[in-house]
Amino acid sequence: MSGDLIFYTNPMSRGRVVRWMLEEIGAPYETKILDYATSLKAPEYLTINPMGKVPAIVHRGKAVTETAAICAYLADAFPEAGLAPPPDDRADYYRWMFFASGPVEAAFSNKAAGFIPDADKQRMFGYGSYDLAIDAFENAVRGKEFVAGGRFSAADVYVGSMLAFMMGFKLMEPRPVFSEYVERLEARPAWKRAREIDDALIPQPQPA
Repeated sequence: MSGDLIFYTNPMSRGRVVRWMLEEIGAPYETKILDYATSLKAPEYLTINPMGKVPAIVHRGKAVTETAAICAYLADAFPEAGLAPPPDDRADYYRWMFFASGPVEAAFSNKAAGFIPDADKQRMFGYGSYDLAIDAFENAVRGKEFVAGGRFSAADVYVGSMLAFMMGFKLMEPRPVFSEYVERLEARPAWKRAREIDDALIPQPQPA
């Protein structure tokens, strides 16, 4: 039942990552669109995510927030979709999903904000320098079709979305290895369905 899985999002947010993950799973879900100016900060939603941000899911009454955590959770909650490697083969799966959500997220956020740590303080930020983080990130996809276990997984949903976002907003150079990897992922039917759903939900400018 769709009421067992509720998805809170805005089509112009990281909710697009979770939308893709949900479309890969194929289970029914209910979507609740939140507005940045109103419902996102409403008391009802703050009981689900006190940070007042999207995405979030509620699955059988339990809330999960943070995009990478949601992707990992959904892969385990719906094992029939085959989006997590077997437990003994999850080293790269966890490594690169959480490298993307930790050091890489921090590195590109600081870069986008125009903040570059001084050389003597770089070790305090968990990623050293932006260039070091991106060079390390390249190891996730170099010479591989997918980042973990030789097959598509939830880690690809998160890593691929992060790379597409960063290249799309010109926060990183479009290295061939990154571009080829993202192009492969964006050919997936679930990615295309998710994009079409979210694009249709973006408010259109009204005529003057």
